[in-house]
Amino acid sequence: MNEENYAKMCKALGDPIRLSIFNLLKTGTKCACVLLENFDVTQPTLSYHMKALIASGLVVCEQDGKWSNYSLNCAAVQELTGYLSTKCRSSDISTCHDCHKK
Repeated sequence: MNEENYAKMCKALGDPIRLSIFNLLKTGTKCACVLLENFDVTQPTLSYHMKALIASGLVVCEQDGKWSNYSLNCAAVQELTGYLSTKCRSSDISTCHDCHKK
């Protein structure tokens, strides 16, 4: 993956509703109707958010007849967390401005 891919993932998670959807999907696959019950949004609005999460690569959708089942793309999530965790290693603490404020 390149930085453009990581930026798309971060941008997708930058919306509070999409971040909440991500957190719901951490507990397992969810049908769109179950996700919709957790938010005060219309079905088209949920669909918009799901398309953004899918386009980022963080979420996958499987169709089961007329039902859409969403789950996290664990490989993509692990790659993103690995990328982010390497950006502030303990050897970088001397150059980290926020660390010196504490």
